[in-house]
Order: sequence, then C-alpha cells, then structure tokens
Amino acid sequence: MKTKSPSKRLESLDALRGFDMFFIMGGAGLLAALAQWFPGSFTEALARQMGHVEWNGLLHHDTIFPLFLFIAGISFPFSLAKQRNQHKSEGAIHWKVIRRGLTLFVLGLLYNGLLDHLDFAHVRIPSVLARIGIAWMFAALIFMHSRWQWRVVITSVLLIGYWLVARFIPAPDAAGADILTAEGSIVGYLDRVLLPGHIYTPTYDPEGILSTIPAIATALLGMFTGEWVRSERAGLTPGKKTLGMVVAGVVLLGLGLLWSLDFPINKKLWTSSFVLVVGAYSVLMFALFYWIMDVRGHRRWAKFFTVIGMNSITIYLGQRFINFGYTSKRIFGGLVGLMPENAQPFFTEVAYIAVCWLFLYFLYRKKVFLKV
Repeated sequence: MKTKSPSKRLESLDALRGFDMFFIMGGAGLLAALAQWFPGSFTEALARQMGHVEWNGLLHHDTIFPLFLFIAGISFPFSLAKQRNQHKSEGAIHWKVIRRGLTLFVLGLLYNGLLDHLDFAHVRIPSVLARIGIAWMFAALIFMHSRWQWRVVITSVLLIGYWLVARFIPAPDAAGADILTAEGSIVGYLDRVLLPGHIYTPTYDPEGILSTIPAIATALLGMFTGEWVRSERAGLTPGKKTLGMVVAGVVLLGLGLLWSLDFPINKKLWTSSFVLVVGAYSVLMFALFYWIMDVRGHRRWAKFFTVIGMNSITIYLGQRFINFGYTSKRIFGGLVGLMPENAQPFFTEVAYIAVCWLFLYFLYRKKVFLKV
C-alpha cells in the first residue's frame, strides 16, 4: 500500500464513489436525524431507506456496498490499459491484482479488530473489504484472460450456478428450515462448517464464502461498463455510451425482477437477482454522473463528493480508527447545544460530516491519496 498522486481519471467515477461513501460517512444518520427534526411521510420514508432490510427485499442502504464493488470494476479496464501501454509485464500486472486482493483482505481483518486483543481464535474473517478484494481480484483475472463474449458466458455461469446451488441444495443440518433462510441455506451452512467462530452471526456471514461467487459477477458487470466507456469504436459518442448504459440498466432491472420471483432479492445471500437489480441501479447511477459530468461538462457541483471519492478507503478505515465524533463535539458541540433540542441530532451529524470532509479535503489539497 502506498501514497501517491492520482493520474488522470474519470471525474464522474470519483464523484459517484464519493456519493456512495457519503452515506457511510454520516449521510445516512443525517437523513434519519432530518426525519426526527421534521417528521412526515416523506422524511420518514427517506429515513427508512437508510437501513438494511431484515432479509429479503431492498433499501437504499443495501446498494452502497455492491455499488462500491461495481465502481471498482469500472476502474479496472482503464488501469489495465494504462499498465499495458506502459509496457508492464503480464506477470507484474498479475501480481498487482493479487496483491490488491490480499491487501484488502488483511485490511478487513484489521477493521474487524484483529489487533484489538490479538484473539485470532475468534476474530471475524469475512468482511466488506475482503469481499471487495477477493471478488474484484477474481473478476480482474477473468477479465485479463478472456474476450468479452467469454466474460458474458462466465458471468452467466456464476449467477446461474449460484442460483442452482443455493436454491436447490439445502443445508444438511437444516432440520426442515426453508432453504432460503440463514439456517436452511447451503450458503450459511458452509460458513458454519468452514469458519466456525469466525463469522458475523452463529448461522451465517453476509460476506461469507459461497456468496462471494455472485459478488465476482457484480465486479464483472462493472468491468463491462468500464470497457464500454473507454471504447474508441468509430461512431460511439459519449452520448451513445450513456444511452447504452441506460438500456443495459433497464434490461438488468427487468431480468433481476423476473428472477426474484423464484430467487428473492437478498443482500445477505447476495442472490443472483440482487446482483442484477443492484447492477441496474449501479449502471444507471454511473450513466447519470457520466452524462452530467463527462458529457455535459458540469463538474463543479460534484467537488464535495469527489473529495470523498478520491480517498474512499481512507475514510472507511479512518472512521474505525479515528474518533471523528469526539473531534466534531469538541469543535461544534457548543454551537449544536444552542439549537432546538429536536434539531440537535441533525446538526450533530452535520458537524461530524464536516470534520470528516475537512480531513479528506486536507489530504486532497496535499495530493495525498491512499491507494491499495
């Protein structure tokens, strides 16, 4: 892991990554506090979107993680082309891909508290960062070694194969439980058997072993998108690229909703229908940011999100190891205390976001960007 200045890149991609991370950096709490300050059907509906569904279904907060993985996928075709143009060896590129995957896996262990008590026997092994690293790594290796037609086939096989396994093979210890529950699913069973004492709940882990397979498809969908955007095919204008992404989003959404009739949308199992529906959301969101910023040239409005997006790993890890809440209270606590009582939670969140953003802006001005 090293610190360096970034090369030229899609500003829309950084802005979308920042928009995604904003909800992790206090945006979700901000909207929840807004509903407390101004109760009403609209604000309360927004606040409900800031949580996860209990099992089947989809809320906005369930899209944050897969969108981040999708964005990591978009970046890879650009990175790969740049490295090959620099005449880097295939061995060096392979090692960089594998090293990134393993680094994120280790950072995930640190995020889970590996060093808190050095309790290796009980530390949670799966993590958000590990899933991003491992799923992206395998997707990148597939991308490097196959043409687009084979990538379509491989992505389809991953999703259909996972559906067949998860939908029709029950957990041997299910004892009559529904096959698509935490207790009855083969997905949870493998986590219980292979990672006992190292998973998020006693029955399953939402970032467990088997559900990493469809997550590879999420990263591949991002890579399809990145390859489409960087294409220099004659007549393929930025406007047509945007339209192509919109069409792809509509198709993915339709297929995902249709599949969900048999294989419900479920983030914790990372079901194939979830991959397609959130893939639709991801490509449509990127199409929107790409059209506004890279096609129409309206970039200034997104500076707030770009600052976050260019140091997304920094703020994700930083919130785990740095007490931004303490700092925001020391700086803004008195001012927040002057506000009406029902408004104080909202301004507490504003203060927290401000401190986090100013920290990232300082790094941005100093051209310090944490890269894995």
